[in-house]
Amino acid sequence: MAKRKTEHTTVTLTQSKGQTDLALLRLHNAAKRDSHLKFNNLLHHLSIENLTRAYYALNRKAAIGIDEQSWESYGENLHGNISALHTLLHTHRYKPQPTKRVWIPKAQGQLRPIGITAVEDKVVQQALVWVLEQIYEADFLGFSYGFRPKRNQHQALDVVYIALTQKKVSWVLDADIQGFFDNIDHDWMIKFIEHRISDKRVLSLLKKMLRAGVVEDGQWSKTRVGTPQGAVISPLLANIYLHYVLDLWVHQRRKRHARGEIYIVRYADDFVMGFQYKSDGDTLHKALVERLKQFGLKLHPEKTRLIEFGRFAESNRGTRGMRKPETFDFLGFTHLCANKRNDKGFTVRRKTISKRLRTRVKQIKEHLRKINMLNVHQQGSWLRKVVHGLINYYGIPGNNKALATLRTEICCHWRKSLRRRGNKRPINWVHMTKLIERWIPKVRIVHPYPNQRRCV
Repeated sequence: MAKRKTEHTTVTLTQSKGQTDLALLRLHNAAKRDSHLKFNNLLHHLSIENLTRAYYALNRKAAIGIDEQSWESYGENLHGNISALHTLLHTHRYKPQPTKRVWIPKAQGQLRPIGITAVEDKVVQQALVWVLEQIYEADFLGFSYGFRPKRNQHQALDVVYIALTQKKVSWVLDADIQGFFDNIDHDWMIKFIEHRISDKRVLSLLKKMLRAGVVEDGQWSKTRVGTPQGAVISPLLANIYLHYVLDLWVHQRRKRHARGEIYIVRYADDFVMGFQYKSDGDTLHKALVERLKQFGLKLHPEKTRLIEFGRFAESNRGTRGMRKPETFDFLGFTHLCANKRNDKGFTVRRKTISKRLRTRVKQIKEHLRKINMLNVHQQGSWLRKVVHGLINYYGIPGNNKALATLRTEICCHWRKSLRRRGNKRPINWVHMTKLIERWIPKVRIVHPYPNQRRCV
């Protein structure tokens, strides 16, 4: 009897996945039923099956952290590594490794700090994210779109478009929190999480992750504030922090103190607010500065501004002798006031941000120099993937011209790169046209108009 029992204890990964999903679904249902319920027993969800699933969910081509281990090398002894990790977690001996800090250039020429986490820490963070998501997805408000399941940038862009074209919006507050991920207060973060989680083992695990430290140029430094951009768990922690600092506060304020209609769409630390009256915008802007200051945050002085924008903005500014309405940027697109064809009414025109377009062309140009001596077909295969990705994101109605310009610039730089190879026969445009037709996808509109997609 004992022998038969041991023979049947091993469960396949597929069955374990089903059991894990069911357990997490019960968590979500419990959180949805009672918004004041505190969860005091969560660590058992970090099982061997869940940790194994988390490993396979990671990005296999991610940069190597301080542990000098890649995804493939960690998986060579996956069963042993996951079993040892599981034991460390449940005996309270697990200690996260410091994140490796690197700097990458931003579109404005500045540098952005990115944290590269060790593979083992990524596994733990991914498994913990799945557990916490089930609880907080029941709490998060509908206007939050950043890094949430079944939500993306284009849904946020659609809602902004609908609000500007169909709702009573005459003023827009384009806001950005300066250095948000670097200024998250750890004490406030833990207090916010304690609203829903009372499991001391999970709270201790989160504290260890926040205070693991950073290694830069071989030097370790303690982290008192902030969470590393690039860490698996950082987007969820950011959403939890802003849920209590911003989302709930704005939602209550627009119901109690607003004179007119107020709309908000947030994607991570970047958000846009629409107002019916300028007085509401000015009042909330000032109150928002004080609100964020209480939690160690502040609005970016250059990227945050209240502008006149909407269906009556152009006519109202014209009567005052002012120029056309200002524009604002959100999620890679510049939004402009425009008219439909044949003056059939107001619409919002969206086009790729010029700085983003120039930066992307420059990056492609530099990479073409590095792969200059590769086979033409290998270069074309890489360019096809790049252009496909750009079209899939920027292929929205009204953005044809910007996409066509981007494609033309890429083709010109590819031709220049090929001509530098010193061939006996320089590539002319007849030959180049054949290469372009074969490898470079044509510009097309991938996404429908927001009112068509949102009408369902």
